[in-house]
Amino acid sequence: MRILVVSDIHGNWEALKAVIRQARAVDEILCLGDIVDYGPEHKACVSWVRGAASAVVRGNHDHAAAFHVSCQCSPAMRDLSELTRQEAWKQLGEDDLRWLGEQKAGLDLERDGVRIHMVHATPDQPLYAYLRPIASEWSRPVKYIDAHLVLVGHTHLPMVLQVGDKLVVNPGSVGQPRDGDTRAAYAIIEDGKPTLCRAEYDVDATIAQLERSSLPPEAVARLAHLLRGGDPWRD
Repeated sequence: MRILVVSDIHGNWEALKAVIRQARAVDEILCLGDIVDYGPEHKACVSWVRGAASAVVRGNHDHAAAFHVSCQCSPAMRDLSELTRQEAWKQLGEDDLRWLGEQKAGLDLERDGVRIHMVHATPDQPLYAYLRPIASEWSRPVKYIDAHLVLVGHTHLPMVLQVGDKLVVNPGSVGQPRDGDTRAAYAIIEDGKPTLCRAEYDVDATIAQLERSSLPPEAVARLAHLLRGGDPWRD
């Protein structure tokens, strides 16, 4: 079985299209949340996830959009998240927002005999906790999770980390990578084994869409800096 895992799409339809093209034929699609905020095309991304993904967990930005609350991201990113969320609300209908709010914070699956736990941030703090790719930081949050693979997002940093008898897998961010690599990040799980992947996409096309939005020029410049591989800000 070949499974596509995506996370932190953040309204970047150009990046998501590149992932879909490159991943090609897959048996299933899993989404680890944060479909909205930061990018220019929230509606297209939400519509694709709703139609294509068999399992979705709610991210902190999805939660904020659905319930009109803070996403509790870092102070450096908060104004960008709030400004772009205004754009998301213009594009998304009530049904889309209701759907975002209905997604569970965590899910357990079994595929090919492999137990999988899905969550946006960490199993014990599914929306907001930010952990580095260090095994000692993950040992407590995953200790009591009955799974072979723990799939997480949130940090925008790809990783496959052995923690005891579990693999913690972060596919990285489709829409706003923060590891200095501008390519969209995703993962493929095949026969229970995860592989981290990257897909080239037209970053300038996404930036041009942001420039055509009603976002202030300074906000567009900061978002463009991130999309072009600038210094990452934690989310």
